[in-house]
Amino acid sequence: MFDILGLTPGEFALLTAIFCVAGLVRGFAGFALSALVMASAVSILSPVELIPLLWYAELAASLLMGRAGWRDADRTVALLLVAGAWVGWPVGLWLTTYLPVDQSRLVALAVILTLAALQLARIRIPGLETRAGTLVAGVASGTVSGIANVGGMVVALYVLAQNSAARSMRGTLVIYLFLGSLGALVTQLSYGVMDATATFRGLAFVPITLLSVWAGSKLFNPRWEPYYRPFCLGLLMMLAGTGLLRTVLT
Repeated sequence: MFDILGLTPGEFALLTAIFCVAGLVRGFAGFALSALVMASAVSILSPVELIPLLWYAELAASLLMGRAGWRDADRTVALLLVAGAWVGWPVGLWLTTYLPVDQSRLVALAVILTLAALQLARIRIPGLETRAGTLVAGVASGTVSGIANVGGMVVALYVLAQNSAARSMRGTLVIYLFLGSLGALVTQLSYGVMDATATFRGLAFVPITLLSVWAGSKLFNPRWEPYYRPFCLGLLMMLAGTGLLRTVLT
């Protein structure tokens, strides 16, 4: 099995633990699955190898949480974001495949660290309340998805800038991630990133992701909502910062 996945037993065990933690966070916070995995696992697999694996994980998580997401989401905003993301995906993935592995790691980790810091500081970007601003946010989310599969963090920053309710934010993210997956798949296939090895890896980690997201959703408690965002963003900043230092110093 490990030969098919292109992983050693140790790497598989470590990735399993990473997906379990990231799935739990996605289940109760509604975002950060891909960002946590990318920030933690980028030393095991390169960003271009992690992106198709995370496509499967995000699709599985979105299917599990999709019903509640459709009910709670701002659907017009979600669809505009998806349209923009389909434009941005090819740009970001081209950059990831063009750069050497070490540089692509640095770019991916820097993107995660920057987006987490912007969200934690609650930076408000003017103009995002318009339809044009929503499309621009979608293009940006697609671009960073092609770099590190963290487009959901751009959308979270956008939604937070609108002062939307936490439940609406979670729902909009779920719908965006689910519908955006189609454009992401087409782009990855066209770049040859979604190959047989990536598919085997993705399918191997789908059950782990589903179980962890389900468990995390059971932990969701409205009384704890004020603490979800700072906890997740602080964790992301710590992981991405540590990864950046490790990459630079080695």
